[in-house]
Amino acid sequence: MSGFYHKISFAGILITIGIVFGDIGTSPLYVFQAITGQGAHLSRDFVVGGLSCVIWTLILLATIKYIYFALNADNKGEGGIFALYALLKEKKAKWIVIPALIGCATLLADGFITPAITISSAVEGINNINPRLPIIPIVVGIIVVLFSIQQFGTSIIGKAFGPIMVFWFGYLAYLGCINIGKNTAVLAAFNPLEAINFVAKVPGGFAALGAVFLCTTGAEALYSDLGHCGKGNIRISWGLIASVLVFHYLGQAALCTSEGFSLPKGATVFYSMVPKNQLIFAVFLATSASIIASQALITGVFTLLNEAIKLKLWTNLKVKFPSDHQGQIYIPFINWVLMFGCLLVIAIFKRSSSMEHTYGLAITIDMVMTSILLGLLLFLRNPQYRFIYSVLFFVFISIEAVFLMSNLGKIVSGGWFTLILASTFFSLLFLYYQARQLRKNITEYLPMSAVIPLIKSVRKDPTINFEASNLVFPTRSPSHDKLDITVYHSLFGKRPRKAGIIWFVHIEILNEPWGVHYSVNELIDRECYYVILQYGFKEEHHTEYMMRKIYFKMVEKGELKNERVFESVRKAAIPVDFKFIVLNSRISTDNKLTSFQQVCVRVYRFVKSTGLKPAEDFGLDKTNVEVDYIPISVTAAIDQEVIEDYEDYSKTKRR
Repeated sequence: MSGFYHKISFAGILITIGIVFGDIGTSPLYVFQAITGQGAHLSRDFVVGGLSCVIWTLILLATIKYIYFALNADNKGEGGIFALYALLKEKKAKWIVIPALIGCATLLADGFITPAITISSAVEGINNINPRLPIIPIVVGIIVVLFSIQQFGTSIIGKAFGPIMVFWFGYLAYLGCINIGKNTAVLAAFNPLEAINFVAKVPGGFAALGAVFLCTTGAEALYSDLGHCGKGNIRISWGLIASVLVFHYLGQAALCTSEGFSLPKGATVFYSMVPKNQLIFAVFLATSASIIASQALITGVFTLLNEAIKLKLWTNLKVKFPSDHQGQIYIPFINWVLMFGCLLVIAIFKRSSSMEHTYGLAITIDMVMTSILLGLLLFLRNPQYRFIYSVLFFVFISIEAVFLMSNLGKIVSGGWFTLILASTFFSLLFLYYQARQLRKNITEYLPMSAVIPLIKSVRKDPTINFEASNLVFPTRSPSHDKLDITVYHSLFGKRPRKAGIIWFVHIEILNEPWGVHYSVNELIDRECYYVILQYGFKEEHHTEYMMRKIYFKMVEKGELKNERVFESVRKAAIPVDFKFIVLNSRISTDNKLTSFQQVCVRVYRFVKSTGLKPAEDFGLDKTNVEVDYIPISVTAAIDQEVIEDYEDYSKTKRR
């Protein structure tokens, strides 16, 4: 669904409603439930003040910050925390990696919590019909099925997302309409003084801000899904969706402040709005919407990790493309980690009312990080408006800081889980990043002009035996003018490698789903070549098969001779031999690492162990692969003196 719906159209708006607004659109299931403390606070000042906070939070943060400012800060059409990082990285601001990694870590933590609380909130409506029916097995079953079908892609059910969510938002508007008449005095919530009074004067108001903030969960998707839908479709859709959400929240507030209303134990504000004869329908529709919201979150996490991999902030993982749309990806390892995390949340907290205490804290932190990066980007891009942007983003960050302080009160009752998750993810990301920075102390590439003479010299050396007829080195170098320092070390640093033909192969992934292309640069006639091998993003990587094809095409054109370098088997009917060398760098024992650097290296190796092995990464048959471990130096060169105490060559001289 990427790129095809960027133009403003009815189809684009429908798709946008289906994949962008699921999370924020299902927040009515639990927002007022959390604000009122499961029905404990139903006074006029509390409900109307909380509603005023909800309305102005949607206006200031979701609409002004994300819809207006953030959508203009795209990186070649892509949005999200890493899009901001990539833009600022070009401006040489090194410290910006910290808020970017914090934002990534908190979004990953949110990936554990969102499906659990959203689906639980919807399914718990069954208890309004049958209080004795167990909810947890149903929620677990839905989550297991949801994560299990990810491997098959969501293109078929994805087509139904838009219509279902349109129906869901229509139903939200209907519920607001039939309930708002019960107390029209709630319209006073549009007055921002009600929100200020709620925070400053109403007992328990400040503590309830953590619950108010739940109305913006999913606001980050308005920005991160920019690459899928385009800013025009998101902005037009948001005008409609925001109006529906506000209208529905007015209905919930009107119901809560209506005369004689009370919330029975186990009941929810949302389902109390629903006429009894519609409960089964409402539960089914709410569950469908919550599944769509969870699907959008899962897809968002896949996209986030894929961006981290491209930016070298995480190790290479197996990425699959279930459909012909490059934007729809599936990362098996992350999928099962997320499923385990969601089941863990359900096992620990059981009810959505308990999960509310874990929710919001991570997103608040992420929003603060986004504000810091977005404000800095606009500050640097538009120096003439620096004062305006400084004031504006000071306001945004101040509002989010107030929400953050309120959410800190949730730590004891459940926020500790979110903090542990986010801290763990951040530690892994940060230490992996530090290890990569440590590695950058070595020269990444050498000019090919320094390599070619040595290859020629080794080829002429009769004391060195041939290793293979075709020796292939997969290389990260995107140009035939330079070569990885690790490949150089493997060629010459130990026993020099000699072959009939030496190949350097660089693999690239195309934006198209199908097709394999290649180009060959001759470095030494009939002795050394640089090959760029391009795969469509859905093509399987059969690099050895492709290299043999390229070889025989060059033979057909008379550019190469189809013969082995080993004379004893030249006349035998044996296919020409290929040997692939994949490199695995290891820090040399000569390095003096600090304790922190040693931790970074251990984390780096742990993270790498969860990713693709070198042969698998390049799509090679393991039977023809040799893994060469290359020592690298990441600290200053050793400068150690040695003193000779005694010298006696007298016996040698007598002879």
